[in-house]
Amino acid sequence: MRRMPEWMHVSSAVLESGWHDEVNLVFARGMGLDALAEGLRRLRREPLVSGEGGGWVWGVHDMVNVEIEDFDPVPYGEISAGAEIVVFVTEPCSAKGHAPHFEYYRDGRLITWFSFEDLTQRPGDNPDYLSAELLAAKLIGPDAGCAEADEGGHDCFDHYYEDHNRIVRAVAGFFALPSPPLSPEMTDR
Repeated sequence: MRRMPEWMHVSSAVLESGWHDEVNLVFARGMGLDALAEGLRRLRREPLVSGEGGGWVWGVHDMVNVEIEDFDPVPYGEISAGAEIVVFVTEPCSAKGHAPHFEYYRDGRLITWFSFEDLTQRPGDNPDYLSAELLAAKLIGPDAGCAEADEGGHDCFDHYYEDHNRIVRAVAGFFALPSPPLSPEMTDR
């Protein structure tokens, strides 16, 4: 199983409660914690832990809803009217080994989306919304490659997870997301 970036491992409270780590972390600004929880429930995703900080509310939910055989991507745009939603899909499919991905919605519209495996493909209404931050973090652009890639004996996979952490730090810094440790409140199940 792939290890998700430490920053994204806010699901520790979920894991301690016997849950797995295939979860999505959703931040919302412009709606309250109850509104986010209710919106996630309408999308058939029960919040496992939730909280608020720094002007954002957040929730962690199972990536899929096995009980009703809902394995589809979550349509967060449906609950983002009048608000912003930042999503980290931490383990899109640990069995298949897909990397995490990021989604940003505003007022019901997908602004940008990208996989941690390929930051050059960013669909949405404004695919370049975070380009300056990704460029500054040397995640895209001419300085984005591994400086040691051509050296004998170097394995670029050695810094694969650090690259993921850099992506999360760039996104979190841009949006001023609350920093871990996020103080979770266990929700009723």
